[in-house]
Amino acid sequence: MHIIVRKERYYPPGILPRDMAPEFQSEYASEIVAVKLNNVIRDLQTPLNGENTAEFIELSSPEGWRIYRRSVSFLLFLAVHRLDPKAEVTVKFRANSGLYCEVNFPGRTFDAALTEEIERVMRDLVRENIPIYRETVPKDKAVEIFREREQTAKAELIADLNKDTVSIYRAENYYDYLYGAMLGSTGSLGQFVLDHYATGVLLRTPDERSHGQIPIFRHQPKLSSVLSDAKRWGSILHCPFLSDLNRHIRAGDIGELIRVSEALQEKQIAEIAAYIAARRDKIRLVLIAGPSSSGKTSFAQRLRIQLRANGAEPVSLSLDDYYVNRLDTPKNERGEYDFECLESIDLALFNDHLAALLRGEAKETPHYNFLTGMREWRQDNLLKVRQDQPIIVEGIHGLNERLTATVPRDNKCKIYVSALTQLNIDDHNRIPTTEARLLRRLVRDNRSRGAGALKTLKQWPDVRAGEEKYIFPFQEEADVMFNSALVYELAALNRYAVPLLESVSADVPEYSRARRLLDFCKFFLPLPDEGEVPNNSLLREFIGGSVFFRPTRLI
Repeated sequence: MHIIVRKERYYPPGILPRDMAPEFQSEYASEIVAVKLNNVIRDLQTPLNGENTAEFIELSSPEGWRIYRRSVSFLLFLAVHRLDPKAEVTVKFRANSGLYCEVNFPGRTFDAALTEEIERVMRDLVRENIPIYRETVPKDKAVEIFREREQTAKAELIADLNKDTVSIYRAENYYDYLYGAMLGSTGSLGQFVLDHYATGVLLRTPDERSHGQIPIFRHQPKLSSVLSDAKRWGSILHCPFLSDLNRHIRAGDIGELIRVSEALQEKQIAEIAAYIAARRDKIRLVLIAGPSSSGKTSFAQRLRIQLRANGAEPVSLSLDDYYVNRLDTPKNERGEYDFECLESIDLALFNDHLAALLRGEAKETPHYNFLTGMREWRQDNLLKVRQDQPIIVEGIHGLNERLTATVPRDNKCKIYVSALTQLNIDDHNRIPTTEARLLRRLVRDNRSRGAGALKTLKQWPDVRAGEEKYIFPFQEEADVMFNSALVYELAALNRYAVPLLESVSADVPEYSRARRLLDFCKFFLPLPDEGEVPNNSLLREFIGGSVFFRPTRLI
């Protein structure tokens, strides 16, 4: 078999990548942890079978650290199982620089001493260097294994898979299914910190953002609170796991789930509007920020309507119109225009106009022409606001105090919008918020901008880098956090996302991500009737049919 691994080599069919890896380890700066076979990420225990290209994945890479975090999570589950096979671990969310998991030991109060005991067992497992075996078993056998261990959500999900066999992982007498490649033994998994946190643990592992170091604990009480609310919503909806969503679709009662999910969001938007309206003598500026595809635009529109229902008459000011002329835009390290940096906004002009408007003066506001890259002035852009009219500004820099430096902090309400998924795949597998937002963006960009999946996938790393730099560091500055995720949305996005992802060619680097997203999408049953989604839903910003993105007359 002819395999290209940086250099051309010949290997017999059936050879394991872990047996090839030692020949190439010297060419990598860190440990080889997985392999791409024809651009599909596999663990090192996957035998070669007809592939003609292989590329090893090293630890010090974004994918390498994801594999490492997944493997250390398995280590945590294994340690808890070793202490008590009846104990339960439920992965909740990522916050405070780690992965928060609730832990329940029957008959015991979960406290700091028990957290220390779990960490001690995890360290023992690292020293013992226990093998982690990948086993391919008949689907029915896997379902039986997880039903016996009372992992019902996992068993139901596997039962729904359209395949005869599945790959699961085993260490000692413990089995799990973590939907991705893992390392082959516990001996390499010693880089972690386990903190006692609330009724569970916070697992911190290195990643690309921390440059391979264990990240410092970063207290994020507001984010943790909204994430906890998201999980509470899942309980209210009786839909904490993906298998529950599929069950609603099969039973034909998904419409009720959609309506309650939308009602929970509308209730939260109404509460935010009431909070602002009650302080209208003080709050003059409402700033809305959030990462890509978080639904900021639809949220701003729905908030505007709720403010009107509270007797306020908000005015919108577009931050996009205050871009500097394109030739004056700062450039990034690659010499390309950096439209996401704060300096791409004419801060002096923006603040001058804000201050004048808040004093009751009329101002001719600019219009930015994205075709010419030039700011234009039009006489019909004259704006004046009354004392009781809040100004709504939407943009990625809304939480950064430098954006609105001339406006006193007490006169501002900062709102952070993000799609913090309340649905888990199962007890041990969460749905990453980043992946859910990427699916939203794939669908929207194709529908409204004619962009193929490959273009969006190519842009995504730069989008994420901008978020890490300009948005996430400021999220705890928010006065209010709004969760735009809807428990049913991935079932609605599914029918659009799958054909887009299937169009990505296997010979491009982005194929591995497309394949991972495609495999993920196939867990979801498609929404049978899109007409159930209200026309004012935030989801309509992505799948189309939104009342906010069509010409309307003011009432």
